[in-house]
Amino acid sequence: MNNNTYTVICGHYGCGKTNLCLNLAIEKKLLNPERRVIVVDIDIVNPYFRSSEYGNLLTKHGIELIIPSFANTTLDTPTLSPKIFSIFTAENADVFIDAGGDDAGATALGTISRQLKEQDYEMIYVINKNRVLSSSPENSLILLREIEGASRLQATAIVNNTHLGVDSTFENSLESESFAKEVSKEANLPLLYSTITDFAAEGREIPEGFKKIERLVLFPWEMEEE
Repeated sequence: MNNNTYTVICGHYGCGKTNLCLNLAIEKKLLNPERRVIVVDIDIVNPYFRSSEYGNLLTKHGIELIIPSFANTTLDTPTLSPKIFSIFTAENADVFIDAGGDDAGATALGTISRQLKEQDYEMIYVINKNRVLSSSPENSLILLREIEGASRLQATAIVNNTHLGVDSTFENSLESESFAKEVSKEANLPLLYSTITDFAAEGREIPEGFKKIERLVLFPWEMEEE
């Protein structure tokens, strides 16, 4: 065991886990600038909406990024960088692992499952009621078990990140809480909080049990405009 923290962010495609991962990493760095914060992108399935695309943002905040060997190239070979194992020898580090969606992406996570089990890791399962394959508590639970099986790791908590992209509303977030509580009950895992995107909050007071997060992950054409 070391004095590092390890937080795995997993979930179905489109649940918003990458956006949550970036928010949590930046929040951690702002709270304790003296500690290292490392984001590890092991999403080797989805070429879009991944942490690897936000290296400049993370660097701006003093956050390190470890990416798959083929990230930001034209290659499509699912290879993890050997550098990923350096997170287990780092010191004074808070590590956030952006895992791939579903069981296919979570398989890559299984390559470091033994090392993670030797640490006091947290594995957050991100849910989004508005995704077709996870629109019911039953389906969300099935997806969770597939991810756990493929990664050989157990989820420790749930975050409700129900959203509609740029069409997200304050009311939509509030209405999803009952769904999140049902998933939490079925999975027998604590619900850490439900999220509300900054623009959807519209300056309103954030209710207890909710957390405001920034929309950091952009559409490809928005990134081109920047």
